[in-house]
Amino acid sequence: MLLIACPHCGPRAQEEFSYERTTDSVVTTEAAPDAAMTALFTRENPRGVAEEIWRHTYGCRGWMVFRRDRISHAISDIRPLGPEPLA
Repeated sequence: MLLIACPHCGPRAQEEFSYERTTDSVVTTEAAPDAAMTALFTRENPRGVAEEIWRHTYGCRGWMVFRRDRISHAISDIRPLGPEPLA
């Protein structure tokens, strides 16, 4: 079982977390339609380390950014995304 170190709750089982997307696929509401479509649907998916957005769905419900190797699945960094989650 993989333990993930939630910045708010401490080490928790991987099953408590949900993957959302890579950080390079986040678009703002002000983005031009062509740029938004490119970021969402035609972006690269290279091997190696990527920053991904995850949610501690069955814990604090907080959003966080994982720096994760897509080959070995090793997580090298986790940081909170946005304000503190609600208790």
